[in-house]
Amino acid sequence: MNTIFKGWKTAIALLCGAFMMHSAAAQESFPKEPIQLVIPFAPGDTDKMLRPIADRMRDTLGQPVVLQYKPGAGGGVGAGQVANAKPDGYTLVGSSPGALVIVPLANKEIKYETESFAPIAAFSKGAFLLLVPADSPYKTLDDLVKAAKQKPGTITYGSSGTMGITHLLTEIFSKNAKVQLMHVPYQGSTPAVVDLLGKEIDMATAAIAPALGYVKAGRLRALAVISDRRTALLPDVPTTAELGYGVNSPALYGIVAPKGTPKDRIDAIYQAAKKAVASHKDEITKNLATLGAEVQLLDPEAYAAYLQEQKTMFAEAIDGLTIGK
Repeated sequence: MNTIFKGWKTAIALLCGAFMMHSAAAQESFPKEPIQLVIPFAPGDTDKMLRPIADRMRDTLGQPVVLQYKPGAGGGVGAGQVANAKPDGYTLVGSSPGALVIVPLANKEIKYETESFAPIAAFSKGAFLLLVPADSPYKTLDDLVKAAKQKPGTITYGSSGTMGITHLLTEIFSKNAKVQLMHVPYQGSTPAVVDLLGKEIDMATAAIAPALGYVKAGRLRALAVISDRRTALLPDVPTTAELGYGVNSPALYGIVAPKGTPKDRIDAIYQAAKKAVASHKDEITKNLATLGAEVQLLDPEAYAAYLQEQKTMFAEAIDGLTIGK
């Protein structure tokens, strides 16, 4: 009897060991196929911000991260498709807060929300600038605020479009500064910068990428960076936070998965991003600098907190506007 009992114990132990090894192997086998990273915009700044790191993640994952472009509805089409995708870690979306936060707040036709996603990692940080022509009478942001208070609603500013991130950021700034500015919407930051160079508008709020070269060449003046930290690309330009205007929106570009994606797969993708940055930081930093961006890696928890902070800020801004209501 003892021999039989010992035999059963041995068999059970072997089965348990085999099961544990199989479970571990199953976890380690992800991914078994390429990961699809949806860019919810046409080719441009967003994919350029994400690609330097996404390309290097293959070294750890053993599978490529393939970019797919699905533009439409300000990013809502592509992000919506990912929100409704199978939560298995094979379909992700990469964006700034535009498609993940602002679009579902501003567009009532959108059927997803920020909480429809499981944050994985933020990769890179861009910046938004408050800009004027180099020969503008407004030498500082305080100069512009003072003039705006003297002649409400007459100073014009360009943005990347109505209800876009640069429009909302400027409205938050205006509210905090207690001034009224006249909004001139464009189809993207670049056209706004072009018209600012031509002095068709008094000021522009724009992403750093299309403006950086003109600032360094002395054709445009950056009055402030919309953030709580200065950018290493323009270290002498103060932030809106340090000037006392409070608005803070570092443009973090990152990736998210559909809500419900297993944590071990979220962690596997994040670790691949972390190793990519650690192994190729100089190369990635150089590539991002050409886009007016810097490396900034946030883990899933920190990235989730950032997205919620942005949601709170932009929800208040949108509630204060009458556009689209």
